[in-house]
Amino acid sequence: MKPLVVVGDALLDADIEGTADRLCPEAPVPVVDVARRWQRPGGAGLAALLAARTAPEVVLVTALGDDDTGRRLAALLGRDVQVVRVPMDGETVCKTRVQAAGQSLLRLDTGGGRAGAAPLPARASAALRSAGAVLVSDYGRGLPAHPELRSLLGELAPRVPVVWDPHPRGPAPVPGAALVTPNDKEALSFAPGRAEPGEAAAALRRDWSCRAAAVTVGERGAVLAGPGEDVTRVPVSAAAKVTGQVRPDTCGAGDRFASAAAAALLDGADTPEAVRSAVDTAARFVAAGGAAALSVAGDPDAGTGDGDGLAGTALDLAERVRRQGGRLVATGGCFDLLHPGHVSLLRQARALGDALVVCVNSDDSVRRLKGPTRPLVPVDDRVRLLTELESVDAVAVFDESSPVALLERLRPDVWVKGGDYAGTDLPEAEVVHRHGGEVALVPTVAGYSTTRLLAEGAR
Repeated sequence: MKPLVVVGDALLDADIEGTADRLCPEAPVPVVDVARRWQRPGGAGLAALLAARTAPEVVLVTALGDDDTGRRLAALLGRDVQVVRVPMDGETVCKTRVQAAGQSLLRLDTGGGRAGAAPLPARASAALRSAGAVLVSDYGRGLPAHPELRSLLGELAPRVPVVWDPHPRGPAPVPGAALVTPNDKEALSFAPGRAEPGEAAAALRRDWSCRAAAVTVGERGAVLAGPGEDVTRVPVSAAAKVTGQVRPDTCGAGDRFASAAAAALLDGADTPEAVRSAVDTAARFVAAGGAAALSVAGDPDAGTGDGDGLAGTALDLAERVRRQGGRLVATGGCFDLLHPGHVSLLRQARALGDALVVCVNSDDSVRRLKGPTRPLVPVDDRVRLLTELESVDAVAVFDESSPVALLERLRPDVWVKGGDYAGTDLPEAEVVHRHGGEVALVPTVAGYSTTRLLAEGAR
């Protein structure tokens, strides 16, 4: 399959979190005692990172400065996304929110860099010409307005699905775009005089000469205007309305919608199917914590994270859930040859709380447990498959025979195992109970286990 190419303005998002229980003596402003710092890709960088959850290969064409912020952003993206850099005038943008008790106090913006006017590098043009679908993620920093880029996108639009997520300070989409995806506030500003999102969607489809326009309307889903002046409401399905104890963070919901729609079009879906899929994917994304769930711990001034790889990401998530008063669920296993029994277990586990961490045996651990012929699927691929599932919020790999040491650090509120473990002594139970958690057994799907499937296949 050809790659999904994301084009747009990437930036670095940072959160500084702490407590504020006193005022500054020099002025009536709160004093924040900093506890933690978090970082994640923002703008088109976030859209590309999210696209990598549903598309097998994602390339990001973006402008990055040769500065600490640009290098940190490239490092955060590099594991999941191929980054193709184009010249930037100025420094890479970093947006830092300062928060206390979950309340934003102010935002600090640094770096005013914009995409340069120099010709596109050959590598960027080649990436676009190789695309199976294109997502333009406009954050008003100049790249979607680049004349050579727009000419190339206009050339591609008749034969490659182009999804355009517009910005009020950016240009109009190129004619022939398969789908444009403004939110309701943006759509009404782009189409003044329209009273409601459906009218705006129809007007934008005509004015921008695109094939369809989907206006997102928050928890109500989206409104889709297609050819023939048809306007359809696309609600969030009942299955995607996941509720939890944590107040939803909608940051990144528009990026998740646009990236999921582009991935669906890449996979051959028609536009209504792509929009339905995108609505549900965005709803699950918000329920799982929004963009904040993709943050990693680190000091924005230091340019490094905590260095703990997958485990570090899971531990960051665990701490964030606890700090917000949520309920953390964990489960574990080899997950070799992912099958319906695994999927059922993970869905049931995720429904028991606000976030799910999956603890996965390393290849050496699987060999010790299952023998020298296992695993059939190496750990990197097992992790990739698990992270593609919408029920899974983070994955951590452990090398021991049991995840006890990892659970000492995660301290989940609920440890989930399949009902076939009833009556057995779980080595993990003691550590879970010691940290105030509980063990839950959920029903399994009869007839499914990797060992049994392999045995039946050998007959």
